Amino acid sequence: MKPETLGFFEKVYDVAKQIPFGRVTSYGAIAKYLGAGKSARIVGYAMNGSHGKDVPAHRVVNRKGLLTGKHHFEGTNLMQQLLESEGIEVVENQIQNLEAVYWDPLQELK
Repeated sequence: MKPETLGFFEKVYDVAKQIPFGRVTSYGAIAKYLGAGKSARIVGYAMNGSHGKDVPAHRVVNRKGLLTGKHHFEGTNLMQQLLESEGIEVVENQIQNLEAVYWDPLQELK
């Protein structure tokens, strides 16, 4: 991996660590916040590599609220269980009432 990619991953982790309990954001929102609007997939790669880094990766979902990263968590439904333990309702791998729990770093981190 290129050094600049590793630096970007660290920036992604810094943003993800600020997502409040009971809230979620999207890969694209983190990418936009970091000035790399077309890099949502790279944010996904960063989340995939965040295990053991104390990053709440379960709070990062796709723009439609789908738990697209769930297969990167141990166990069958760990991502869903972590979200539900924070009061977020998940039905068929999709966050319900996404607007109510959505956290936009562009709005929240000024």
